[in-house]
Amino acid sequence: MEQNFSERVLHWFAQHGRKDLPWQQHKTAYKVWVSEIMLQQTQVSTVIPYYEKFMQRFPTVQDLATAKQDEVLHYWTGLGYYARARNLHHAAQQICQEFQGELPRDIEQLQSLKGIGQSTAGAVLALTYGQRHAILDGNVKRVLARHHAVEGWTGNKKISDQLWIFAEQHTPEQQVSDYTQAMMDLGATVCTRTKPCCTLCPIQTSCVAYQNQSQTQYPTPKPRKTLPVKNTHFLLLHTKDNQILLQQRPNKGLWGGLWVFPECELETDISAFCKTQWDLTISDYETWATFRHSFTHFHLEITPIYIGLDQKIPIDNGDWYQLSQPQNWGLAAPVVRLLKQFTPTTGDLFK
Repeated sequence: MEQNFSERVLHWFAQHGRKDLPWQQHKTAYKVWVSEIMLQQTQVSTVIPYYEKFMQRFPTVQDLATAKQDEVLHYWTGLGYYARARNLHHAAQQICQEFQGELPRDIEQLQSLKGIGQSTAGAVLALTYGQRHAILDGNVKRVLARHHAVEGWTGNKKISDQLWIFAEQHTPEQQVSDYTQAMMDLGATVCTRTKPCCTLCPIQTSCVAYQNQSQTQYPTPKPRKTLPVKNTHFLLLHTKDNQILLQQRPNKGLWGGLWVFPECELETDISAFCKTQWDLTISDYETWATFRHSFTHFHLEITPIYIGLDQKIPIDNGDWYQLSQPQNWGLAAPVVRLLKQFTPTTGDLFK
């Protein structure tokens, strides 16, 4: 059954698989690795322009390792899940320090690098070198959960372990690179999350979910819970010469390593806060419309407070961002959104 499964998938891939993606051209382990990290929880169409700009700036692992984290985050701005960028940067430094600048070809050594798990390591080695390793990214989980009618949330270890068994069983001994790409393509283009195109699927005849007409029941959704809502003020201290105050967040935690506006709680007295923080006396400020930014675990309601200044003030915990000549700083998505309101060209670097 396993051989028949892989043969059908490979036959489909030969006719319909994606073979012209940027990271498939002049393929290297570095290109594949960067693409796999970017593709975690992000669609191909979104990733491609980010990948191309990223690789233009960091064409080798050495270029990435020697860059400043702030610049790496700048080229990641807009992709979200910024821990991926920090881990990628850290792993590049590990590769240069511990593996002579070459991604290791041993799966255990590859998994020792920051941010590389079993599926990512397997994908890099299978796609680049044809090594036989199973993968289990989100697309493959969906295909296998439907094909075998595996009930239960895939984030549960028991369910995940079951899917890993199926993934291992179906992975062929030959043409592993094509098969690995085929399974990802199948999940992304045919066995989609909603409205799967079952009539185009090469493994339709053996798919239990299709036979039972229960495709949309798999994978079992994550148990839903109501996300809490938090509130904050963003303080937009803006000078007449078009500079605005930003502060860099610690590497760990929310928006780790990114530049954001100074924040304070909603019930804070704005004038008193400015006096305490910067010995700044303000007579007036403008409250902008509140908007929502959602994270995995909560919603954040952001109310911007615009404060116009005649000139820059001395600061110890931040820096002045020049809107007319944007620096290569990693900016949180809500910051980019607000900066675009100051000048139409501010957001051009982050498209």
